[in-house]
Amino acid sequence: MSTPSLSLPPTASTPAVSVTAEGRLLTRRRIRLPHRAGFWVTAVAFLVMMAFNTVPTPLYALYQQRDGFPTVMVTVIFAAYSLGVMLSLFLAGHLSDRFGRRRMILTAVVVEVVAALMFLLWSSAEGLVAARFVAGLGIGVLTATATAHLADLRRISHPTATLGFAATIAGVANMGGLAFGPLIGGVFAEWIPAPLVTPYLVFLAALMAVGFAYAFVPETVVRVRPRAPYRPQRVRVPRDSRTAYWAAGIGGFAAFAITGLFGSVAPTFLAQLLHQSDRFVAGAVSFSVFGAAALAQVVFAKVSTRRQIVLGVALIVAGLVSLGLAALTITAAPFVLGGVVAGAGVGLVFRGALATAGALALEGSRSETTAGIFLLGFAGMTVPPLLVGIALLWVPLVPAFLGFVVLVLALILWAGPRMVRATTAR
Repeated sequence: MSTPSLSLPPTASTPAVSVTAEGRLLTRRRIRLPHRAGFWVTAVAFLVMMAFNTVPTPLYALYQQRDGFPTVMVTVIFAAYSLGVMLSLFLAGHLSDRFGRRRMILTAVVVEVVAALMFLLWSSAEGLVAARFVAGLGIGVLTATATAHLADLRRISHPTATLGFAATIAGVANMGGLAFGPLIGGVFAEWIPAPLVTPYLVFLAALMAVGFAYAFVPETVVRVRPRAPYRPQRVRVPRDSRTAYWAAGIGGFAAFAITGLFGSVAPTFLAQLLHQSDRFVAGAVSFSVFGAAALAQVVFAKVSTRRQIVLGVALIVAGLVSLGLAALTITAAPFVLGGVVAGAGVGLVFRGALATAGALALEGSRSETTAGIFLLGFAGMTVPPLLVGIALLWVPLVPAFLGFVVLVLALILWAGPRMVRATTAR
């Protein structure tokens, strides 16, 4: 079965912005890439910025050794990033529907460059919190906007095709970037001199390069005047579709909780319980989890959204059970296997959530609707891992880890069947 189209239903209302029928923005003539090439430049920029935001994952242990802060500080640093993402999504994640895709993504590039400079110039614990928060602000602007821009560019360059391919590439850029970041960070931490400096210099150069290339990507929206007054994030979906939307959002919350675990406290679990302190191994484990999420979206791209969700929920449940077994037996194999299996499920469930939300979006509100799903997803990335970090102040690592597994298992078992029913109903 083919992936269902994510094209928007017609509406009688006048949108704040719209994609031109001819695929050309009604603005001043400038040098621009073809929409087909712009699609791939946008995908690469998306991937690089996501990778930059997970490169510190295997470096946290080095910061801990240098400054002596407790494990809970790692979750605070990670939570600062996620809180920055959520704040930015709430305040600006929808603004590309109003001001255009290019302007917002270039803004995100600038913010990420500032974050890279902060990592280089202010590397104390306080500086890490601040730098991660700023980096999160940029990603909050980026995620929904880049996803919407890829869909727009694909629709213009291939007007008769469905948007399943754009959704797949957006998912691969998102999760693939999250995967490569820890692997690159692990390489720098284990074998490259100045591991708390060199990765940020490399990514600073990469960010500037992709920002320059992206400046030539064509815009895909027309700003309509007069503009409505600014308002924070608000998701508009048809009243009879709200159950489907919230089911997708809770599924995204549960899925991203797993990515939050492997982006924050998983290296601590490896070091303290499994006695594996190799930084490359820590990065490789996180890479395997995020990489499985990206690969699953490619392998099952042509499977229907409903079947993707069913398979994704099953994989998450199986992976969580394996992670729980790893905690009880203190063995590495179930931990790595469980992370990879759950990661594959994360990719499918979150892709299904975005596909469901995209199909429900009203004309002129694709970025806004997508931002809402990302907002719930990053809430899942923030809250459960932060609870684990706080719990570690009073309880040992194994009970805290098992509590996380039980919480996420309950959430996905609640949301999964509702997502399936909602998708079937459509």
